[in-house]
Amino acid sequence: MTVSRRAMLAVGAAASVIPGLVAAQRRGSNAARFALKYAPHEGSFASRGGRIEQIAYAADQGFTAWEDNEAAGRTVAEQEQMAKALQQRGMTMGVFVASMPRWSQSRPVLGGNDEAEREGFLADVRQSLDVAKRLNASRMTVVTGFLDPKIPVEIQTARVIDVMRRAGDIVAPSGAALVMEPLNTRTNHPGVYMQSFAAGFAIARGVNSPAVKILADLYHEQIQSGNLIPSLQTCWSEIGYIQFGDNPGRKEPTSGEINYRNIVTWLKAKRYDGVIGMEHGNSLAGRAGEDRLIAAYHEIDQA
Repeated sequence: MTVSRRAMLAVGAAASVIPGLVAAQRRGSNAARFALKYAPHEGSFASRGGRIEQIAYAADQGFTAWEDNEAAGRTVAEQEQMAKALQQRGMTMGVFVASMPRWSQSRPVLGGNDEAEREGFLADVRQSLDVAKRLNASRMTVVTGFLDPKIPVEIQTARVIDVMRRAGDIVAPSGAALVMEPLNTRTNHPGVYMQSFAAGFAIARGVNSPAVKILADLYHEQIQSGNLIPSLQTCWSEIGYIQFGDNPGRKEPTSGEINYRNIVTWLKAKRYDGVIGMEHGNSLAGRAGEDRLIAAYHEIDQA
C-alpha cells in the first residue's frame, strides 16, 4: 500500500501535539486548552456525531469557543440546546449570521435606491437580538450587501453608513455588536460592496458606534489585498472579531500560504482575547482531517 506524503505529514503533525493533549483526551477534559479562543463549527468534527456531540468533542480537545453561522435559522429548541452545551463546557459563543444575503440573487443592495431592502435588513437585525440572547452571543455577522453598478460608489457608501448606523442603534442597548464582513471578489463573492478591511474601516468610522465593527476574515483579505498584519494594525480599533482560513483552498492553517504562526504571535502581543472563528474546511477527509485540524491549531498556537 502506498501512503501519500500528505497523509504521512498528517500523522506526524498529530503525533507532535503539545504534551498533555493525549492525556486530556483520555480524561475527557479541557485540560489542554489553547492559548487563544479558536472556534470550530458544525462539520469540523463531523465523524464524532451531531452538533452537540461535536461541541463536546471540541471541548475535550481544548477548544474554548464555538461558531455557528446558521444559528439564526435553527429552532428555538436547537438554539437553547446548543447554548446549554456551551455553558456546561465553559465555551464562548462566537458569531452567527444576523442577516443572510441572498447570494444567488446578489441581494440586498444596501446602497441602492430601494429603501425596502434596507428596512428588510434592519428587520433581520432586530430579530437576531433574541437569538443572540439565547446563545449568549456578543457578536453577529452582517454582510453589507452588493454593489449597484449604476449608482456612484460614493452614494452607496453614504447609504451603507446610514443603514449601519441605524442597525447599530438597534443593537447597542444589548451590549452586543454587529461585525461587518469584507469578502473577496476574486474567488468567492463577485459584486459584493465591502471587499477589504480598509473598506470596513471607512464604514465603521463613519458609523462611529461600538455596536458596529469589522469581522476580519484573513482568508478573504489575503485573496483581495494581502498585507495582513499591517492591515490588522491599521484597522485594529475597528476590528471586533477575527476568522482564520488558509489560502488557497480555505482549509486549516498550515495548509496554504498564510503564515498563521506569525499572526498568532502578533495577536498574542496585542493581548487579543476575542473569539477566532475557524471559518474553513479540513484539508483531509474523515478523522485524519480532524486530527490534522487539531494538530495545525496546536502548531500555530505555540507561536
